[in-house]
Order: sequence, then C-alpha cells, then structure tokens
Amino acid sequence: MRKDVPAPVMRVSFDLDEVLFVSPQTHRTEPPLPFPLGLIFRERLRLGTPGLIRALQEDGCRVWIYTSSERSERYIRWLFRLYGVSLDGVVNAERHRREVQQGRREPLPQKLPSRYRISLHVDDESVIASWGRTYGFKTYLLSAQDDDWKEKILAYADRSRRMEHPERSDPTKAE
Repeated sequence: MRKDVPAPVMRVSFDLDEVLFVSPQTHRTEPPLPFPLGLIFRERLRLGTPGLIRALQEDGCRVWIYTSSERSERYIRWLFRLYGVSLDGVVNAERHRREVQQGRREPLPQKLPSRYRISLHVDDESVIASWGRTYGFKTYLLSAQDDDWKEKILAYADRSRRMEHPERSDPTKAE
C-alpha cells in the first residue's frame, strides 16, 4: 500500500432504541446523567456503550448513529457528548427522508447504511439484516441483555474489516 494513500476507513453505525438506548428494567445501563441533565436527556445508555464507541474509534472506525427516530441530530450528539463520546455521523428519520427517500413514491427501507458507506450496522430488528443482504451492508443483531456484547461487536467489526480490507490485516506486508 502506498504511504500517500490513506488507509480505508470502516464505518460502523448503531440504531438507538433497544440497541444503545435501553430500559434499566431489562438491561444493565450506564449511570443516569446528573440533575438537571437527566430531566432533559432521559434515555439510558446500555452499559459499556461509551467504551465500545471509543474502542471502535481507536481501532480506526468511524462511528455513526443511524436511527429511524425523530430525535434531532443535535440532541443525539449532545447526549453522547455528555457521556464523553464524539460521534462521526448521525442519520435520523428526517435526514433519511431528505437524503435517501428523496420524495420517491416507492418506499425504500427505513435504514440504508450503504448510502453513507457504512459497512456494519448494529440493530435489533431482523428485517434490517435482510435489507443488509439486499442493499450491501453487514448487520450485527443485538437485542437481549448480553454482558459480552461489546467484545462480540468488536470481534465482529474486526472480522468484517479484515474481510473488507485484507491488505490491512497482514502484518508481514510492508507499506
């Protein structure tokens, strides 16, 4: 690989509801934000979310949120910043309608990560996985409480990156 050509970047996106935003009654969660922020930002992050996002970014991934939620991009970015995380991109329902659906009469899937060059999307809906096979993106299905979810996603992202860019996974190849 030539030194003046930047290495390809893998983009990983996450859905919000039931993936990163979960109920403390059914999942282990990050501590709530302190008063008065907890009154504004009521969602609770799945335990380990900030660390997972930082680990993916340290591994060279760009981390996005891709949600069918009507929450504003600004709201989503601020909530994650309050947990010490900077997002690389956000696609909410409004942006999806504007940039993906673009007024077409025939409906497109509610999420189309490949439109944003997202290689791996983490979601809780199996229909999203079936769209991934049709529209060219990998999906990791996550739903129930799983104490090892971070490690599983990191491993899956690493395998996906090595399959997408095998030249980056062989340490014997000189740059």
